[in-house]
Amino acid sequence: MQSKNSKSLTRRYFLGAAGAAMATSGCSRPETRQAPSTAEKRSRQILATMNMTYTLKLNRANPHELHEIWDDAHVLAALQGLANRDHATIYQFFIGGDTGTIDHFWWNWMRGRNNWLSQAAIKPSQTLRDLIMKYRHLVRGLVVYDQHVPSTSNVASTVAGVEDLLPIRFDKSSRSLFYWLTSAPNGPKFPVKVWLIHPDGSPLFTGQGIIPGTTTPSTQSAKCDAYIWAKELYLDTGRCNGAYMGYYIDAYWLQKPSGYIPNHTLSNHDYFIAHRGFFFDLAPWADEVPIDDPTQPLGTDQRTLRAILRSAWNQSHGKKMIHIGGFPPWDKKYTRYPGAGGKHGGVATEWEYAYIVSCFNGYMDADALGLGCMANASLYQHYPLKTSYPQQLPTQQHLQQRQFINAQGYVADKSYVTIYVGDYDSAAWLYQMLPTMWTDPARGSIPLGWAFDPNLSDRFAPGMVYARDNKTPNDHFITGDSGAGYLNPGALQTPRKFSGLPSGIDTWKAHCQKYYRLWDVKLTGFIIDGDAPAMNGQVKAAYSQFSPDGMVPQKIPPQGIFDGMPFLRMGNLPGNGNSPADAAKFILQETTAKGAQFRIYRTVLKTPTWHKELFEILKKSPQGRRIEIVEPYSLMLLLKSFYAG
Repeated sequence: MQSKNSKSLTRRYFLGAAGAAMATSGCSRPETRQAPSTAEKRSRQILATMNMTYTLKLNRANPHELHEIWDDAHVLAALQGLANRDHATIYQFFIGGDTGTIDHFWWNWMRGRNNWLSQAAIKPSQTLRDLIMKYRHLVRGLVVYDQHVPSTSNVASTVAGVEDLLPIRFDKSSRSLFYWLTSAPNGPKFPVKVWLIHPDGSPLFTGQGIIPGTTTPSTQSAKCDAYIWAKELYLDTGRCNGAYMGYYIDAYWLQKPSGYIPNHTLSNHDYFIAHRGFFFDLAPWADEVPIDDPTQPLGTDQRTLRAILRSAWNQSHGKKMIHIGGFPPWDKKYTRYPGAGGKHGGVATEWEYAYIVSCFNGYMDADALGLGCMANASLYQHYPLKTSYPQQLPTQQHLQQRQFINAQGYVADKSYVTIYVGDYDSAAWLYQMLPTMWTDPARGSIPLGWAFDPNLSDRFAPGMVYARDNKTPNDHFITGDSGAGYLNPGALQTPRKFSGLPSGIDTWKAHCQKYYRLWDVKLTGFIIDGDAPAMNGQVKAAYSQFSPDGMVPQKIPPQGIFDGMPFLRMGNLPGNGNSPADAAKFILQETTAKGAQFRIYRTVLKTPTWHKELFEILKKSPQGRRIEIVEPYSLMLLLKSFYAG
């Protein structure tokens, strides 16, 4: 079996850019959804649309156009968050190549016959400024930030959600959006309600003395002082909702604006602004200073992160899980990726961050590059859901009919293989990749286990419903990392290294039970233990209650049964199975000549066509004739029957 390090490099680094190319290369026309139930009432309200793809054509080498890219996206995300807070109001086209094909795909599906928005009246806006004028009654004013203290851009998003403001970068030039919002004769002339910079343009946060507006001594970091200010005024006081957080790159992006423009991830802010969430961008490492704040005392970023997470935990005293969208911006900060200035690898950074947040009951909605960008989640949150979405799962009788189990309950001597189709622990990843996967002509020809974390329905319910409405009998749904969100379960148990807090096991169990029931998943397809301790008996017992059909951890014996729940260790294909032939060769090498054998292998962003080719190669091999390809629920039921027999 391959290490998790190889796994994460595959997922977060090298396949990210390839996946983005797949997702943006154009999609087939989405299928029309079946008529909704009575509970799924169609929206008859007026919706405004905004095409933001013009920002993808601007010249980043031109300072004015670079700022336009950033300012327009940031302001629109906040406006969407405010306008879509209580009901669907504004939709933007932005993600998916140069024309926004991904946003158009989901728009067309929701506008299809008998679907949610089929009867909505649509009012396109020609410019962002037109849209702002139309909805200026929702805006109380502005929060103005300092691009030279980049963290203030994230603080501004936090303040915007709490105070019903628009966040805007300080820029007094007559061509700037700041000037138009505050002073232009044809603008809205919004008042500035909160200054995160002095009105003369000098910095408010300096990393010296007392943090402005507080009695707290400076952290000796302007970056972290801004976050401590926001924590004390908004998070500690309960004005900000600590159950929602966004880990998205701050205005440091303006210094390194390379790559696919929407990967500034400003369009991801809308959902968390709608929920009055807290935004941050902090290094998880305590043993090095980050490239974006090289003069801070060692470990200041991590101490600030832990203080923020503790404040969020305090709001519910650990009775709620903390939804954290986003991911470490590994291509620009905090890793040893070229230009990112760190000494740690991308996998190690992911693991350190996961371990820290897990110790505070945080879980990742892991919007990692290169599929990190998403739009319109504040609108999608209103998609009407049924009370449950049942699956038709295999039974003992079904396996007997296939002659995998005999009448006495003994498992036939075969090698049973299943595929965990990942990685979908991020609403953004599912958002971008589902059109490609679900319109693949080979889908349905082979049994696959689609690892969609069920909590992704919070930000992307339409995609979850679309997949269920258009599934085939060979499409089965399990969870991805590590259930209803990506965390390290071993960090829920005491002692908790980074927090010292009481156990979070019961809170996690209740959280998962809700989502597992809604989407009728009973199998946790992959548990990332990372650098956290192995799961103890209490954590395993919790999983046996909400995931009774099985789990696939890392730090566990190769296979077995715990409290009636089968478990199996994950197998990782070398190089993510660079080709179907390479993957087949590896699987055949692991296939025994006799005896019942149970294997689960993980792939990342591989299409149904890729998997079909893999299976065809396997079956053509003489050794592959004893291989039976099954979906995950059948595999785990066979494993359980094997031990019972």
